[in-house]
Amino acid sequence: MYSEKFTASIAAVEAAREANIAYEPARMSAKEKEELLAAYHPDYKKSEFVALKVGANKGDVVPHELADTLQANSRIKADDVDLDSPAYDVDVLVIGGGGAGTSAAIEAHRAGADTMIVTKLRMGDANTMMAEGGIQAADKPNDSPAIHYLDAFGGGHFAAKPELLYKLVNDAPDAILWLNELGVEFDKTEDGTMITTHGGGTSRKRMHAAKDYTGAEIMRTLRDEVLNSGITVVDFTSAVELILDDAGNAAGAVLMNMETGELMVARAKTVIIATGGAGRMHYQGFPTSNHYGATADGLVLGYRVGAKLLYADTLQYHPTGAAYPSQIFGALVTEKVRSLGAKLVNADGKVFMHPLETRDVAAASIIRECSDRKNGVDTGSGTAVWLDTPMIEKIGGEGTIEKRIPAMMRMFAEYGIDIRKEPILVYPTLHYQNGGLDIDADGMTTAVKNLYVAGEAVGGIHGRNRLMGNSLLDIIVFGRSAGKNAAAKSREVSVGKLTLDHIAAFAKECKDAGIVTDAVSPKLLPDYRRK
Repeated sequence: MYSEKFTASIAAVEAAREANIAYEPARMSAKEKEELLAAYHPDYKKSEFVALKVGANKGDVVPHELADTLQANSRIKADDVDLDSPAYDVDVLVIGGGGAGTSAAIEAHRAGADTMIVTKLRMGDANTMMAEGGIQAADKPNDSPAIHYLDAFGGGHFAAKPELLYKLVNDAPDAILWLNELGVEFDKTEDGTMITTHGGGTSRKRMHAAKDYTGAEIMRTLRDEVLNSGITVVDFTSAVELILDDAGNAAGAVLMNMETGELMVARAKTVIIATGGAGRMHYQGFPTSNHYGATADGLVLGYRVGAKLLYADTLQYHPTGAAYPSQIFGALVTEKVRSLGAKLVNADGKVFMHPLETRDVAAASIIRECSDRKNGVDTGSGTAVWLDTPMIEKIGGEGTIEKRIPAMMRMFAEYGIDIRKEPILVYPTLHYQNGGLDIDADGMTTAVKNLYVAGEAVGGIHGRNRLMGNSLLDIIVFGRSAGKNAAAKSREVSVGKLTLDHIAAFAKECKDAGIVTDAVSPKLLPDYRRK
């Protein structure tokens, strides 16, 4: 199965395992991290970014792929729909059926608002479902929201919006309690105490998990709560344009049936964008851990009506995406594997970084090891490094892997790899959209009234890098908040005359800027057809 060189590298890892378990390299200094990131992290490759020519962020640089979709043509013209005959008329329209969207819908419904979820795939087809490692919350005696804040603020390069991060960490314990009461099966000791572990960049053990199915377990619970509450859900239907009223406030969306192409109007007093991330844009050609529909739709919808973006030039490349076998190339290998004791080692079996550095530092370290240092392992389709998973059972005892990370064990077992006995090959994979739409502490966009955003489509919560476990946290904290606030706001809203005038206005701005393109957006789904 393996080449001679490949087998020799595995032997080197095995020979060094006992020594590597005891060895803990020093953490990098702030200066060392800055130099490493500048030299190797994809966010620092200036050639991969371009300045926007139009819109609220004109002049700001974003990835080429994002610029192309933000500055593309609308999928529709204003005359394509009859705004006077809405198919749906609700208080709160939630666009997106992942963790943020369902959390928002549950709280809006509980607040008495007529609420509807529209989602382009099925409810639960979202990055939430694929999140494995855990959710952070400072709810143990040796921890506090203040310490959580410092960890996250530093991990995000001190760039997070303080009011958003403050809300994230202070609402975290209640978010865990809310999920627990809804029925999420968190890992607990026999006396009911929640088991918590470290994650990259954390100074305390505050990662709550449901084995390594945490996101799936949370999504299962939220989906059941939506269905049991009788909230309207419209599946396989995309929002292709937001609708404003004559006062310039968000007032609904144009919806497109993904199977028939039929266009419908949804009128709403408030709108919540919860469309998730952008991994399927494959920035810089990277593989992705994201679900099939992660194509930055929410950023397009918001930007076209005048909402501002924040930190759209920064992405998170998860350091450990599966690099072998090719069938699972880019699939997430949860950071929990490292929090349980596995270390990253190069082709010679040497540990080359502290196991719990932040994700951007870890990703850049791996890229450096495989490029300039030439210490990567040739997989036949690229280079990678080893994640020495057998260390986990050496440290935690036999059965630890099956008990704590069964999804990882089963994923690799499908291809004849027993991670209890063999190390696995990993390389960074496009994982998370750090930037997004700019919101205030109540979740409303700073530029468009009655338009709320929650989840990965938000920019500023995490700054320029996110710590493990803070994304599952933010979808709950900001999803719940957006739902409550949108419902409250809807009680005082009187929707004016509906308009799609922004489509022509944006098209003119693009034309005046010399943008000529056949592309349309939002992208909705990736195109993997052979050209």
